[in-house]
Amino acid sequence: MKILKGDTVQIITGKDKGKTGTVLQTLPETQQVVVDGVHQVTRHQKNRRVRSQGQIITKSMPIHVSNVALVHGGAPVRVGYRFEGEGEKRKKVRVARPSGATI
Repeated sequence: MKILKGDTVQIITGKDKGKTGTVLQTLPETQQVVVDGVHQVTRHQKNRRVRSQGQIITKSMPIHVSNVALVHGGAPVRVGYRFEGEGEKRKKVRVARPSGATI
């Protein structure tokens, strides 16, 4: 996946289109990401101890990685890869597609 934990992304489709948030978690096996403050649902939580109360909580649910775009320089961009260096010091880096700038 080209989106990593800690990246700032913008939602490009769905009910939260246009919102921006930080990636909290990536789920590579299902190609999904959890974005802070996006795709929130309410869940009823039971009490855990005898004298505590249950509560209604809101939590961010996963969204498919194809529905988000990485924000670089204030605008959503597509991400590509490039190899820098030579020999054993060769390193794979992410680049912004339109400008070619290293992310």
